[in-house]
Amino acid sequence: MERLGTGIGWRPEIADAVERMPGIDWVEAVAENVCPGHLPDSLRRLRERGVTVVPHGVSLGLGGADRPDEGRLTALAERAEALGSPLVTEHIAFVRAGGALTATPHLEAGHLLPVPRTRDALDVLCANVRIAQEALPVPLAVENIAALFSWPGEEMTEGQFLYELADRTGVRLLIDVANLHTNHVNRAEDPAKALAELPLEAIAYVHVAGGFERDGVWHDSHAHPVPRPVLDVLTDLASRVSPPGVLLERDENFPEPAELEAELASIRRAVEAGAVERVKAEVRAAGHAVAARRPGAAPGDWNEVRADAPSRSDGATEQGHETGAAGATRGASGRPEHTGVDEARQRLGLAQAALLSALVAGTPVPEGFDRARVGVQARALAAKRADVVAKVAPELPEILGTEYRTAFLGYAQAQPMTGGYRRDALTFAEHLLSAGRPGDAAARRELGEWWLERSGPAPLSRRPVHRLARATRKVLLRR
Repeated sequence: MERLGTGIGWRPEIADAVERMPGIDWVEAVAENVCPGHLPDSLRRLRERGVTVVPHGVSLGLGGADRPDEGRLTALAERAEALGSPLVTEHIAFVRAGGALTATPHLEAGHLLPVPRTRDALDVLCANVRIAQEALPVPLAVENIAALFSWPGEEMTEGQFLYELADRTGVRLLIDVANLHTNHVNRAEDPAKALAELPLEAIAYVHVAGGFERDGVWHDSHAHPVPRPVLDVLTDLASRVSPPGVLLERDENFPEPAELEAELASIRRAVEAGAVERVKAEVRAAGHAVAARRPGAAPGDWNEVRADAPSRSDGATEQGHETGAAGATRGASGRPEHTGVDEARQRLGLAQAALLSALVAGTPVPEGFDRARVGVQARALAAKRADVVAKVAPELPEILGTEYRTAFLGYAQAQPMTGGYRRDALTFAEHLLSAGRPGDAAARRELGEWWLERSGPAPLSRRPVHRLARATRKVLLRR
């Protein structure tokens, strides 16, 4: 496994600060925000200095019921090649549902949602990961996500689910210790147990991020300082294995560079503390092994020492399962992976479509889910939509002023997202205009002009007939 070192998530808002930060070995950039033919100058300069850049995808939806979209895979591959990256990463999540597979309306979540830890979901995920691995020019690593709710009828713990995924596909793992803490608070899952069940030799690198707790729910915001419990999980991980890389994520509410550097220092200390514990455990294990080999040692001593030994990191597993490409045909369950994948896709697709419809379209919550938690997630999705649309179309909050957020949340309750955020912004504007809003005539006229300028697939036509038609639409809109 390539050693990456200590890194930070590259974002345009902190690009200059990242370039000046001491001790940054590598950075990670959101893949969808990078254009291969027009790399940001900051990323280009970092690459020229020898800083590794890893593209981190957020929209592939490997945990969804459908096969991965070929266009999205091609785009991810292009970014890996443009950046000269040693690997690419994505999430174990679904981000859309519905469509032809289930004969239901296509819906977009605009967010990473958890997959059920079931055999069906695992079979589909393994198939999708293999498709992605074949399409990408470099190795793939997949990340565990944070969740506000659990699926009913789950058949595996998170650690078991990730173990089987890595065992059956050879995929690497991006372990987010902040997400392990989130799931500890929200789903009562023990991070230590998850770490104990993971194939530690498959870890590509580690994410660390901040969040906040409200009304007993932990929100993985990536906009707050890294709390002590997350650093403790990182120390626990580092006491079991030396992570090839550790990266600080921050997506908004960016502090001063000195504060980011202080967080990076805290992360380094947490890793070092774990390394000390790991060395101590190895010394104790070695001492016990020597004692067990002495004449007169009790017959059970050696087995007891083996049970306490550190996790192996030579690519094998204690259960003796194959890993990597050689183990792709038959996993830890012993079942062929191609059996019933199409049927599993349909079952999973129907379940995900029903849940996503409840989250974004106001349909009833499927049986077995915690309705209160699903409600929290639904409100969080709507709030994120409002925030992201305000970023991709900053003119909208400028035109609407303080009315923007209330208007958008009202729109989101009745209008689920069926495309990307830019399309969502246009649909929102059209929704307001068709209702004769905003009430201020000048603001309504400005919003109409904004919508007209962006609603077509191409810039304003130079042909007189098209210009006349567009001008007529403007006049009608102003009435």
